[in-house]
Amino acid sequence: ESQEQRIQDREKDVKLLQQEVEAINHSADKTVEDSEKIFTDMIRLLQKRSSDVKQQIRSQQETEVSRVKDVQEKLEQEITELKRKDAELEQLSHTEDHNQFLLNYPSLPALSESTHSSSINIRPLRHFEDVTAAVSELREKLQDVLRDSWTNISLMVGEVDVLLSEPEPKSRAGFLKYSCEITLDPNSTHTQLGLSEGNRKVTRMNQHQLYSSHPDRFTNYSQVLSRESLTGRCYWEVKWTGSVCVAVAYKNISRAGGELECRFGRNDKSWAL
Repeated sequence: ESQEQRIQDREKDVKLLQQEVEAINHSADKTVEDSEKIFTDMIRLLQKRSSDVKQQIRSQQETEVSRVKDVQEKLEQEITELKRKDAELEQLSHTEDHNQFLLNYPSLPALSESTHSSSINIRPLRHFEDVTAAVSELREKLQDVLRDSWTNISLMVGEVDVLLSEPEPKSRAGFLKYSCEITLDPNSTHTQLGLSEGNRKVTRMNQHQLYSSHPDRFTNYSQVLSRESLTGRCYWEVKWTGSVCVAVAYKNISRAGGELECRFGRNDKSWAL
C-alpha cells in the first residue's frame, strides 16, 4: 500500500467519522426533543386528571352541603313555629275566663307535620378520604411503571455504542472482564431437572420433581433458563459431566410444544453448543 493510498484511506475514515459525529448529534437532539414532547404530554394528562378529580369533588361537595342545609333550614322553621305556638299557649294560659280559653284555643294554627324524625341519621362516613386513598394507589402504580420503564430506557441509552472501542478479547484473562454470575430460574426448570447449590447447579433426575405449574416452565424438554437477562458483552463458564447442551435463548422462547418451538438450537429464538 503506497503512502498516498494510506493518506486517502485515512482521509476517508476521518470523513466517515465526521459524518458519524453529525449523525450521533442529530439523533441525540431529535430524541431529546421527542422524549420531552412525550413527557410534556404525560404531565398534561396528569394535570387534566387532577383537574377532573377536583371538579368532581367540588360538585359533590356542593350537592351534599346543599342537601344538609335544606334539612337544617326546615328544622329551623319547625323550631320557630314550635316556639311561636308555645308563646301563644303561654299567653292563653293566663286567660281567667275558661269559656274565653276554649273559644280561642281552636283558632291557634295547627302544627305542620314534622318532616323529620326526632333524630337525624348521619351515616358515619369518612367523607372524601376514600378519594385520597384511590389517588394514592394510582401514584404507587405510576411509580412502579416509571421504575420498570426507567430500567428499560436506561438500557436502551446504554446500548448506543457506535464504535467497538475495545477489540474482542483473545485470552481467558481478557474475557473475564465481561464475566457474569448465572443463577438458574426455578420457574423455568423442567420437572426432570433438580437445582442445587443456590440454583447454580442443575442435575438430570431419574424421577420427575414435584414443581408447581408455571407459564415459564419447560414441559417437553429437560431445559432451564437463567434468572438473569444478558445484555451487551457477556462471558460465563460452565463445568459439566455427561451430555450437556449450553445455550443462549430469548426469554419468549416457547415452553411447550414441538422441537422446532422449544428445543434449544432448533429455532430462531436460541443458539446452542
